[in-house]
Amino acid sequence: MKQTSVTRRYLAIVMATLFMLTSMASIHAQASMVGTHEVIASEQLSVDRDQLKSMLDDEAVQDKLASMGVSPEQVEQRINSLTADELAHFNAQLDEAPAGAGVLGVIVLFLVIFIITDMLCATNVFKFVNCINR
Repeated sequence: MKQTSVTRRYLAIVMATLFMLTSMASIHAQASMVGTHEVIASEQLSVDRDQLKSMLDDEAVQDKLASMGVSPEQVEQRINSLTADELAHFNAQLDEAPAGAGVLGVIVLFLVIFIITDMLCATNVFKFVNCINR
């Protein structure tokens, strides 16, 4: 009988502790409304990145980047590091470009991305580009 009451007491202490820990963890969770424009903006960012990455699949673009000493992995990494405004700006430039200038436009676009990331000290691909943070 005494053994049962001691076991129940320890079990009650353990259960109370677990209850307090789980209830304290749920205090930090907050639910809020997500606006439609926020969802659309995040999806547009994803679509813009995918659109730029799909341009890397062109063999002419890959050959030109390889001749410049830039790997497709570096390009993909830089695309992932772009902000939403930069992606929107680049995609707007691509949409305005003439239809026949696809490969050349893509190459120029990636060169601009490389120069911007070099200027922001994120990378060091081109030696002639100086970092603006130094």
